[in-house]
Amino acid sequence: MIAEIILNSNSKQLNRVFDYQIPEDLVSKVKIGSRVLVPFSNRKELEEGFVVNIKETSDYQVKEIKQVDETEYISQENIELARWMAKRYFCNIADCIKLMLPPGTTTRILENRVKEKNVPFVYLKKDEDEIELAIQSKKIKSDKQVRALRFLLENEGVLVSDLELFADVSRSVINTLEKNGYIEIIEQQVERNPFEHKVLVKDQDLKLTEEQEQAYQAIENSMEDYFYSEFLLFGVTGSRKNRSIFTAY
Repeated sequence: MIAEIILNSNSKQLNRVFDYQIPEDLVSKVKIGSRVLVPFSNRKELEEGFVVNIKETSDYQVKEIKQVDETEYISQENIELARWMAKRYFCNIADCIKLMLPPGTTTRILENRVKEKNVPFVYLKKDEDEIELAIQSKKIKSDKQVRALRFLLENEGVLVSDLELFADVSRSVINTLEKNGYIEIIEQQVERNPFEHKVLVKDQDLKLTEEQEQAYQAIENSMEDYFYSEFLLFGVTGSRKNRSIFTAY
């Protein structure tokens, strides 16, 4: 199998696809959108690239892909969007693809990328009837264990930390339930939110000056008539030319 790859480069000469052989041991891992490391030219260091297509054969003598990052890939829809953006804005496809990568993962050095966060979740391993029978028959005597199980019966698949907090139990209680086969703890990936701790303040609506209003109306009329035009805005530095137009729109 052959992968068509766009190299992660801002050089205009490299703004095209290069064919690379997919090794047998990577066939199941390489897919459209994969981030890969490949040899290029006579360079000693491997170059990063993005797989944009997979085909059966190549007309050229090709080198092999050396490494694939299984945790990071771009969807085929985003690849098509990147192609359109590159054509529309006269830039490299690789530059457009990088805009779609999660924050902290644009570096070529894999070890320096922000890793997705894995946290432990708790799930029941026995059904409700079996758990209730164990509680009623006093097979489970600990009030804390009972409290944890009853919480899980109503809220299965919760974070270990949430179970500790809302059921008011310690990690040792949870570990005992796991040891006795009532629950299982599974590490799951959770999506990082780059704005989690950022305080966002809503801007106040801007009131346009008379001259700004005239410029805005000219642009709005052109857009409503589907007439593509170029506009040059005059104004001193810091007069909020762009912000006034786009906020008003």
